[in-house]
Amino acid sequence: MSYRIAGIDVHKRSLAVAVSEVEVLEEHNFERRQFGTSPSQLRSLAAWLLAEHVEEVVMESTAQYWKPVWAMLERHWQAACRKREGARAMTGAMHLAQAKSNQGPRGRKKDFADAERLVKRLVAYELRLSFVPEGEQRLWRTVMRTKYQWRCNQVRLQNRLEALLEEAQIKLSSLLTDLLGASGRRMLRAVADGETNPAVLAGLADANLRATAEQLCDALEACRDLHPLYRRLLETALDEWQEIERRIEELEQEMATMLRAHQDQVQRLAEIPGLGVDSAQQIIAEVGVTAATFPSAGNLASWMGACPGDNESGGVNTSRRSAKGNRHLRRILNQAANAAVKLKGSIFALLYRRYVPRQGHKKTIAIIAHRLCRLVWMILHRGLRYEERGPAVSKQSTQRRTARMIRELRSLGYSIELAANSVADPA
Repeated sequence: MSYRIAGIDVHKRSLAVAVSEVEVLEEHNFERRQFGTSPSQLRSLAAWLLAEHVEEVVMESTAQYWKPVWAMLERHWQAACRKREGARAMTGAMHLAQAKSNQGPRGRKKDFADAERLVKRLVAYELRLSFVPEGEQRLWRTVMRTKYQWRCNQVRLQNRLEALLEEAQIKLSSLLTDLLGASGRRMLRAVADGETNPAVLAGLADANLRATAEQLCDALEACRDLHPLYRRLLETALDEWQEIERRIEELEQEMATMLRAHQDQVQRLAEIPGLGVDSAQQIIAEVGVTAATFPSAGNLASWMGACPGDNESGGVNTSRRSAKGNRHLRRILNQAANAAVKLKGSIFALLYRRYVPRQGHKKTIAIIAHRLCRLVWMILHRGLRYEERGPAVSKQSTQRRTARMIRELRSLGYSIELAANSVADPA
């Protein structure tokens, strides 16, 4: 029985498609066809692949242009292909190949030749394939990655605002840990609205602020004769900050709604030191609810890029540099590792003190991130809960952290029921 595979070389405006019947010890005979990337053209591609009795599809991961092709084939080709009579185990399979693994000889770059090479290298197991989750998980990724981009915009906006205040000789950022915290925003909003008296502005700060009223008055002295242009620019920056916060809150509620059915997994991940509800949602968006794609914790760590590399030649390893891996998951777990080692008495704080004298901070954080990655896999894949093994974690600190996590979960709409012996209701 024939078995046909299609290779698709993806571009922004066009697709080069080559279909071949896979035969052992024989030359591939390819049928070539070019399609556009509009929805109607993609539907025509799906219909042509069905008519050609194609069993598998492999495409190149070109920027973001492969995504509409994948989604259209998933909707119009894959389902119909799997329902066909005589369908095999791999019928309807789609593969996304990393572009570097399909490179041809230098100076021999052609679209159809690339599509044909995809088929040949897939059959020979020479392609490096990417993990593409199901449609629902791809939506989770989109929401969480968009939210992260808005967070980055917030950081850039805060840096621009601080530069503007320095130019206007308002030294508020020297006294406030969080320039755009509650106190900072009240004072800056009053400056933008035209207030010129430093004493009145200083009175808007919280009573428990470390800076004294005299220090705040001195830092805000320039407001007496501040140019109106600075006030307008300050008002624009504050409005932009408020708009970004509103959009982030909308994305948080959207993500909480989508993960409502998986509340238990979110809660179990959030119990890990260094992680929280937001980090748990990001991890689930990247690896899935049960991390079922990864057969072992080592596979997940390797995919994330948390394992030492192997670059051996002549019996000598010339580099232990880790692979790039999934940069989103690596960022989350590196941030979590930096937070986990600060929890006094936890197992991660002990590991940090053990490794940092000889490994240094950066490598030690990579080791902690690797351990967190394996822990994430065990909690998701095996349904376990985190249990602290450190010797000196106080009951009071555990209760405070649990109460904080419960407040965050409830603010997102999750339903939390407390056991009789658990922490008191923080609400």
